[in-house]
Amino acid sequence: MTHVRKGRARWIVAALAALMVLGGVAAPAGANGGDSVTVMTRNVYLGGDITRPLTAIQGLPPEQQGPAFVAANTTLRAIVDQTNFPLRSQRLAHEIATLKPDLVGLQEVALWRSGPLDGRPATTVDYDFLQSLLDDLAALGEPYDVVHVQQESDVSGPAVRAAGLQNIRLTMRDVALKRAGAGVRVLASGGGNYAARIPLVVAGQSLSFIRGYNWADVRVGSKEFRFINTHLESQLSDVAYAQAAELLAGAAAPARKPVVVVCDCNSDPLDASRKPGERYAHQDPYLLITRTGGFADAWLRFAPAALGFTSGLSELVNDTPAQAFAAFDHRIDMVFGRDADGSSLPVNWGWVTGRNPLNRTPTTPIGRLWPSDHAGVVINLQP
Repeated sequence: MTHVRKGRARWIVAALAALMVLGGVAAPAGANGGDSVTVMTRNVYLGGDITRPLTAIQGLPPEQQGPAFVAANTTLRAIVDQTNFPLRSQRLAHEIATLKPDLVGLQEVALWRSGPLDGRPATTVDYDFLQSLLDDLAALGEPYDVVHVQQESDVSGPAVRAAGLQNIRLTMRDVALKRAGAGVRVLASGGGNYAARIPLVVAGQSLSFIRGYNWADVRVGSKEFRFINTHLESQLSDVAYAQAAELLAGAAAPARKPVVVVCDCNSDPLDASRKPGERYAHQDPYLLITRTGGFADAWLRFAPAALGFTSGLSELVNDTPAQAFAAFDHRIDMVFGRDADGSSLPVNWGWVTGRNPLNRTPTTPIGRLWPSDHAGVVINLQP
């Protein structure tokens, strides 16, 4: 789920962008040098707008918040069924199996569970996005191994389902994958959660929405580098900026080693707007990474920004091709590279996935679905 802005005028580059939107998902031509590595960032979309229940209770007196929350949470959970991850997972697996990235950073890898509303955590698995995707990749003959899973927010609340009032639980995860059999050796791996979070108060209780990152130190041929996957905050740029600063001071700080970061950064480098009361603009987390952090935007070393738009489709991801063409109007999914000496990493080629109408799911009750509300970005580079 992302910061979405509609209607930005892109007519100057529309013809060029159409080549990417309508182009097939196929391995691009181009020579790969020795010890090159292909990385991918892919937000798989948790299936609905998780801010819906919180938005529904804003400004309401306490006695009205409970019913409003339940109604909105019921709608959210129904939308998760409608956006049908088992079908979308097959299309995501097709993207990955076609381009065969060595390392993949996944965001919004949801685990949806349900159970009785009895005060205990819900444990019945409704959708495990990670397992579905791994199974679909294996079925295509392109198995991937899990390098690291970083658990983030684990939230639950009541919703009405066929069995009555139930506890609906969402556990958010960021995941790093490695292609089985790829010439990539994982030397060490880990992850963490950011201290910077959005504080929330729901029904008088203080909560926070947690985000985090994965990292892996890997060897490709004779080269070692650090691979990082992260998902920065979407609702407040001030929080996203603080999270980016934490990443630069921590996991992305190693000296004497190249670093590759893949992310849903929720920061459009062309968007200088600020929300009321915020210090930082929407572009500022990106600028912190590329200026203070010294990272190069790998896509821009291969193609213009206008050919790399990745966001953002509607909540139902059932947009028509024409609607999707208009909706993919900004770029927040990134691959960054920085060599050990602070220079940029050479880029051989790049590709954007998930914008081809032919890669939508078969028809569902709400229409054909796109693999995600985001596009994916694949980059081949020299660490």
